[in-house]
Amino acid sequence: MSDEIPAAAAEQPVCPITPEFLPPNMVKHVDPKAPVPLRMMAAKALVPLSPADMLSVLFMLSYDPDQGVRDQVQKTASTLQDRTAASGFRDEEVHPPVLGWFLRLYGQNDTYAEMLILNGNTPDDAVAAVAEGCSKRTAETIGQNQLRLLRHDGIIRALAKNPNADGALIDGVCDFAVRSGMMLEDVPQMLQARVRLFGPQAATEPPPKEGPTADDIISEFAMPDAPGEAGDGEPPIDDAKRLSLSKRIMSMNVSEKIKLATKGNKEARGILMRDSNKLVAVAVIRSPRITDGEVLVQAQSKICMDDVLRVIYSNREWLRKYSIKLALVKNPKVPQGVSMRLMTTLHEHDVKSLAKDKNVPGSVQMLAKKQIDKKNAPKRDDGK
Repeated sequence: MSDEIPAAAAEQPVCPITPEFLPPNMVKHVDPKAPVPLRMMAAKALVPLSPADMLSVLFMLSYDPDQGVRDQVQKTASTLQDRTAASGFRDEEVHPPVLGWFLRLYGQNDTYAEMLILNGNTPDDAVAAVAEGCSKRTAETIGQNQLRLLRHDGIIRALAKNPNADGALIDGVCDFAVRSGMMLEDVPQMLQARVRLFGPQAATEPPPKEGPTADDIISEFAMPDAPGEAGDGEPPIDDAKRLSLSKRIMSMNVSEKIKLATKGNKEARGILMRDSNKLVAVAVIRSPRITDGEVLVQAQSKICMDDVLRVIYSNREWLRKYSIKLALVKNPKVPQGVSMRLMTTLHEHDVKSLAKDKNVPGSVQMLAKKQIDKKNAPKRDDGK
């Protein structure tokens, strides 16, 4: 896929993100109505912005109506300072389209491509776009990301065509995908994997259908098609329908469960979060449709998988929700270091409550007491 900035046309493409993320005094640098010199300053990365915001500004200016601004953005974006790239490419709060755009620009840079591929917010289709022609090292990074492989068929298709990818890597990817219930008839290596796993007869026998697909479930239970339609405001379904949905989901293979976790509604996510396969549970918590209420439930859960909790306490946006932060501190499955760091940001009355709460981990209770004692200790007067 071409890395070129959108060219001037009769109808200029519309940027998929808006400047709400910027400080108010910086919005003028991406406003098409602002003077070109102001926009050019941002295109040259001469305005004081965080690395994440700078990446987003450059992306927005790639849609600028002025050809000169777009040309400068191409030059700047292709020669980022390491400080900006290393920090911004790892930041999971950067908008997905921005990360995808930069992955296409830096797909041949092993170091930066790895950062972007490992960023859970980078779109799967952008990973698929670079998978066919990337280096051996980057192909290995892509091939080790099992969640992406099962979530997006195009990634395996692209890897299988990559002349730089090691044969053993492709065999391992295809074996894993077949074991997880995926079968791509147009990928010869997957047919070879079926023969390896199930014997020579698999070469001529059609693969058995292993339960319903994600699309089957979405259609059967009339789940919303667009991400904003599923959320805390959804009316609950009746018990009979929920039981039917649960049975249908239990009969799905891992690959289709992951796709349903990404595209399905709140009811489907609630069932899939209890799946024993950690990839399925992580796919749920990483769903673009997940709501703050669902995240809070998992942050409070004493049986939540460690991998799911790790996604939650690594997400700065969720940590801005006080209820989620407090729930994580109380959860005994959250690492002590994380709980200690979060506790320093809690309200005093909550810290006092934790100091008396025998249902929280002992280390949390002890730290809360120390924090209260330190606050109440008389101040030392060095002048006496």
